[in-house]
Amino acid sequence: MKCHDLIELLNETADPALAEDWDNPGLLVGELEAEIRTVLVAVDATDEVIDEAVEVRADLIITHHPLIFKGISRVTDDDFVGRRVIRMIRKDICCFAMHTNFDISCMGEEAAERLGLLDAQPLQDTGEEEGYGRVGRLDAPMSVLELSEHLKEALQVEDMKVFGDLQSVVSSVAVMPGSGGSAIKDALKKKAEVLITGDISHHQGIDAVAQGLAVIDAGHFGIEKLFIPYMKEYLERNTRGLMVYCDDREVPFRIV
Repeated sequence: MKCHDLIELLNETADPALAEDWDNPGLLVGELEAEIRTVLVAVDATDEVIDEAVEVRADLIITHHPLIFKGISRVTDDDFVGRRVIRMIRKDICCFAMHTNFDISCMGEEAAERLGLLDAQPLQDTGEEEGYGRVGRLDAPMSVLELSEHLKEALQVEDMKVFGDLQSVVSSVAVMPGSGGSAIKDALKKKAEVLITGDISHHQGIDAVAQGLAVIDAGHFGIEKLFIPYMKEYLERNTRGLMVYCDDREVPFRIV
């Protein structure tokens, strides 16, 4: 399959026109006419992910976060982004990103389905029934502690940070994959009792609780790694003969 044909397929599930102006999704490294036989799906195009791509002889790395966010004036080996680009070019590896366009079209809905939320609607509206995150209800009320345990299984997360009373019973749940501090006001506006997200600061957490909203911080990577199995299933369902590998690394940090 040619790279441009695969890109057309990827754009069907996450229209690049939905991406924010500041974002940089799309083909970031490589040739549109490149032949793609093997793909590696990851959250980020790290050095370790590129190592894995070389090992499995991947022709394309598909990531959620763009390797190149801002414009760069040179590609040299004295910069970590430049070194990654140079290495991928030398190894004939293309790199394609699906970021805010995927967040809006797929990520929130996938997270809500994993959590089993009913009647889920966008948490932050962007128009035409699309938007960031989801807010919905559990099929049965549960405590914040029980919901946290449910999250560990649904998202395959080992631990998380919780702001609020663990014994408080909730039924209305908001989920915002990625960095969700800005979603607190939306969760409150839509009467959610708990917000599941990542990258919550100390002040954001305690201020949310003061306004009646519990917060479960499952990590930026913890929720957004849903991108990996989602894309694997999508590609295997819609292509023939394409080998799809998944980056299976855990969170890119350690708590000691």
